[in-house]
Amino acid sequence: MSDFSENIVNQRFRKVFQELERHNLIKGKSDIAKKLGTYNHVINSILKGQRNITVDQLHKLFEHYGVDANYLFGLAEDMFLEGFGPNGGIPARAMHEKQRGGRENITLVPERAMAGYALDFQDRDFLDSLQKFSIPGMEGQLIGFEINGDSMMPTITNGDIVICEPLERGSPLRDNHVYVIVTDVVVAKRIQQIREGNELAGLRLISDNGSVYKPYEVELEDIRQILKVKCRLTAHAIA
Repeated sequence: MSDFSENIVNQRFRKVFQELERHNLIKGKSDIAKKLGTYNHVINSILKGQRNITVDQLHKLFEHYGVDANYLFGLAEDMFLEGFGPNGGIPARAMHEKQRGGRENITLVPERAMAGYALDFQDRDFLDSLQKFSIPGMEGQLIGFEINGDSMMPTITNGDIVICEPLERGSPLRDNHVYVIVTDVVVAKRIQQIREGNELAGLRLISDNGSVYKPYEVELEDIRQILKVKCRLTAHAIA
């Protein structure tokens, strides 16, 4: 039997698999096999160095998980394209950039107002009662949520404010990106879409602190609003 373990693409695919699994971005071999259009035993053979990953499987790996092709072929060291991967691709801004006065196009939802937002996010009087601010370079009508807890560490830390753009219902979503999901509560999570045929049926919500917080699923009918996280404001040092 041929030994494919020396193939750089197979070696780096193993590293990608380990990274995705470590951060709960896949549920194991069967999960990634389904996304790559193959079978569990095929993924197992590739990981064991018993066969090569195919060109079609590579294209699907790039599409679904944002893996950088240059990394797979040994031409770069960054595993994921910008905006993908366990680091979230969320630009960080310093907390002191928050400004009062002027256009004030960002509505701040503090931790104590989260429950109210889940109920009244369409209520203009409720939104008008909340503090407003602006950030240089951030345009449009945006919502800022104050994050309390460690479920999304290290991507989002306790006390950060995530700046979000509300999405229209039916807007395209990107698996493994971070969104704020509003049901009867408000949470910031990485998502994976759950489909029944070609229709979106729900979302799998994933915490980056996966050793403590396990993924869970919500049905589409229970989701009141989805917001795309555009950046985060943090009081911590920015690398």
